[in-house]
Amino acid sequence: MSSQAASAPTPNRWVVAAAAVLMQLGLGAVYAWSIFRVPLSEHYGTGITAVNWAFFITILMIGFAAFAAGQLTGRLGPRLVGVIGGTVYGIGVALAYFAQDSLVVLYLTYGFIAGVGLGLGYIIPIQVLPKWFPDRPGFATGIAVMGFGGGSALTVPVAAYLVPAVGLFGTFGILGLAYIVFVGVAAFFVTNPPEGYSPEGYEPSEEESDQEEERTRDFRGALSTWQWYALWAMLFLNVTAGLSIISDAKAIASELGGATATLASTFVVILAVANAAGRLGWATFSDYIGPRNVFLTMFLLQAVLFLLIPLVGRDVFFLLTILSFIILTCYGGGFSTMPTFASAYFGSRNVGTIYGAMLTAWGLATLLGPLILAVSTDITGTYDLALYISAGIMLVSAAIPILIRPPESPQEEAEADAEAEATA
Repeated sequence: MSSQAASAPTPNRWVVAAAAVLMQLGLGAVYAWSIFRVPLSEHYGTGITAVNWAFFITILMIGFAAFAAGQLTGRLGPRLVGVIGGTVYGIGVALAYFAQDSLVVLYLTYGFIAGVGLGLGYIIPIQVLPKWFPDRPGFATGIAVMGFGGGSALTVPVAAYLVPAVGLFGTFGILGLAYIVFVGVAAFFVTNPPEGYSPEGYEPSEEESDQEEERTRDFRGALSTWQWYALWAMLFLNVTAGLSIISDAKAIASELGGATATLASTFVVILAVANAAGRLGWATFSDYIGPRNVFLTMFLLQAVLFLLIPLVGRDVFFLLTILSFIILTCYGGGFSTMPTFASAYFGSRNVGTIYGAMLTAWGLATLLGPLILAVSTDITGTYDLALYISAGIMLVSAAIPILIRPPESPQEEAEADAEAEATA
């Protein structure tokens, strides 16, 4: 379904990019979760793990809903799917107002419903913007997800004002209604370019066009290669690292870094800036050194940083912030670099569905990093063990980008199969 009539004027691609960033800013407010975690634990009288299941469920649903969105966009168009996603997300957060007496209701509203809306909305800019910026694919995906990383930077001060004024659950109600309007309006401007669009001054060479056509696979074709699963694993492992910090950032700043309540809230905002900066920075960097080298660098860097946090960051808020900032740039960079990686291996035509399915790694990663942190901290009373485990995971993960290579093109596979049959 075409998202714009042939006779309609072509929108400015920078307007589409700005709308995509605004859309993701609203969706990315989910990363402000740690602001709510401590008061929720106090309200329900529970530990980290029980409350954080709401956040775990939210992220889990994003991956599966993003895959569904990749399928729906081809039928309904990105604009409608984006508006639906923003509306469902806002409704889920708003309905958390009624979770005052039940954690289960919080799981259903803030967790399940909001997570579905997030997944439906999140994939839209990733599908659309690379079509507007074929000349700078890494930069395009960086823009597409940059806002999501910075969403909590806006939400934290707003929530800090609202919670004392209207209460914790009243804050959920107000924020949810705001998300419906904010994300829905922005999504209205995120549309596909006209067929055959090419930005001024850019004309792909015949060789580039031929290479794109040769490597293009549909979703089933991508799943038939081992490389798809390797990329899925890389995203899964990279997400576990950053999510473990995001899920309990405010408490980490207080208990590990010795921060005051104000500094701890500032820490959450700083991490949001790092997440956003990493999404644009690492993705743009991939245009020069390639996505494989970006992931290798990020894994090795994080292995060192997670090891250093308990060794030099304890009670030194400044060092804790620097180390965590760099880790969160890598976390954001994984999300922005992986669509480019998928396009390089499977072509850009079906990247929405192919990468959308990879985002299930994001959801399932909540069962590793954040859960390890929550459970180990509840048991040991310290974050050290979880940080050392994360360092080990990152070191082992570096083996994947070292070993991975592009798959054979469908044409090469067909020729190899024909040759095998002829010699059989």
